[in-house]
Amino acid sequence: MSLVNHSELKRITGDIKIANEFFPALEDKVEKIIKDAIKRAKANQRTTLMERDV
Repeated sequence: MSLVNHSELKRITGDIKIANEFFPALEDKVEKIIKDAIKRAKANQRTTLMERDV
């Protein structure tokens, strides 16, 4: 499963090229952010992720 929409990222970057190695690195970073947000929500006894968890 992809957490990052490649087409949308390319639209955002415009004329800046994106190396193939960039996508897995970004996917890893996004996954870590999500896992950290889950830990924070659980630590605050919530089952809903909120903006403050990011």
